[in-house]
Amino acid sequence: MSSGTLIETLSGTLTGQPYAYQSVELVEPDWTRFPGWSEVTAEQWSDAQWQRAHCVKNVRQLRELFGDLVAEEFYADLERDQAERATMSMLVPPQMLNTMMAQETPRGPGSLTEALYADPVRRYMLPVFSDRRTDWPSHPHATRDSLHEHDMWVAEGLTHRYPTKVLAELLPTCPQYCGHCTRMDLVGNSTPVIDKLKFELKPVDRLDQQMTYLRSHPQVRDVVVSGGDVANLPWARLEDYLTRLLEIDNIRDIRLATKALMGLPQHWLQDDVVAGMARVAQIAQERGVSLAIHTHINHANSITPAVAKAARTMMEIGVRDVRNQGVLLNSVNADPDSLLDLCFRLLDGAGIMPYYFYMCDMIPFSEHWRVSVADAQQLQHHIMGYLPGFATPRIVCDVPYVGKRWVHQLADYDTELGISYWTKNYRTSIEADDPEALTRTYEYYDPIHSLPESGQRWWSQHAGVDLSEAEARAKASRIVSEQQKLLV
Repeated sequence: MSSGTLIETLSGTLTGQPYAYQSVELVEPDWTRFPGWSEVTAEQWSDAQWQRAHCVKNVRQLRELFGDLVAEEFYADLERDQAERATMSMLVPPQMLNTMMAQETPRGPGSLTEALYADPVRRYMLPVFSDRRTDWPSHPHATRDSLHEHDMWVAEGLTHRYPTKVLAELLPTCPQYCGHCTRMDLVGNSTPVIDKLKFELKPVDRLDQQMTYLRSHPQVRDVVVSGGDVANLPWARLEDYLTRLLEIDNIRDIRLATKALMGLPQHWLQDDVVAGMARVAQIAQERGVSLAIHTHINHANSITPAVAKAARTMMEIGVRDVRNQGVLLNSVNADPDSLLDLCFRLLDGAGIMPYYFYMCDMIPFSEHWRVSVADAQQLQHHIMGYLPGFATPRIVCDVPYVGKRWVHQLADYDTELGISYWTKNYRTSIEADDPEALTRTYEYYDPIHSLPESGQRWWSQHAGVDLSEAEARAKASRIVSEQQKLLV
């Protein structure tokens, strides 16, 4: 066979692959396509304070942005969700909103409605009532702190779940609020369905308590600095906290958790933040500490030149790595093509390492987003072999009372009832005296609508909730509420 024939044969074979890799040039969508931003300049757009000041916090502001390009039915759908289902209040920066419907050209009243409903970024940042399931809006075992992080606080905001690692929640706010937030118990404003937990200590006392614990527990070597989002902490306070961490001999890894690297990249490009991060990175290098940034990007459309510039700037000034921890979400990224598109856009476009994809946690009203363990295992199978091994993300299940487990690490799996069983090899901070902690199994539950009919029937009989009655009560409650408004 000639070399030309061989090349033609191989080329024909490769085009038949289940996933076709394509290099994509990053583009910042034209924000002036929306009526509310028609006169916004590039200088304004690149300003972090302008971005913060123009976040969309309610339906009225969204109307001012989109105008009649989006039909009234969408605004009503969103308003109903905020009143009856949302566990997170609305807060979306212009940068994120601009990545919605990026390929659409407005053509008149209502012309963007269908595209907005279908948009993957919108589906998790601006969930509407019609997105949610009505058969099983919440799993019977859903809880507001599904990972029991609060139970494992060893100081206010400091969760000690793993033997050598802690999670430090410095503040309860973010520049943007994701509908599926696993920390909806604490983070953000209260909503009509969730009254948020509040920190009790003054910030300075809370952070001092955390430092005291870390200094007195030399087995801790790794600190995830989070919240909320560290981008919402005044830079001087964050730099002080990081500098104090770097003075503790046993701390060898520091990871800053910030979705704002994508949602508000302008923050990480501010002169004072860049200079401050360079100082912290220099100290980390001198002391042999690994300083990394972990961000949270769920769809390829979110990665723009501004996001890439922010990530590369952080690495240029000495941050060891920027890694992505996404969440598997139905209708957003829970299919092989979407996951691979995202991974390649992260790696090629922004220099961000695909790291983890978490299964969406069992929080209230999240069933329309969640996938089963079996589906997650299939997704892991489908993305293997395309990416470099070092950049192939692991899909993990964050099991209550256990922690992260690769989705194939389960001990047993009842696929009819959707109950997976998991074991662990360490004690959390609440199990020091529990002799059975390392021998018992721990349960995780698939979304009920993903089960075979027999499994769904079992849950209907054993969940302790008459769903049709619950929906009737909710409808009656809405009618009473509307009547009260009319009386006022």
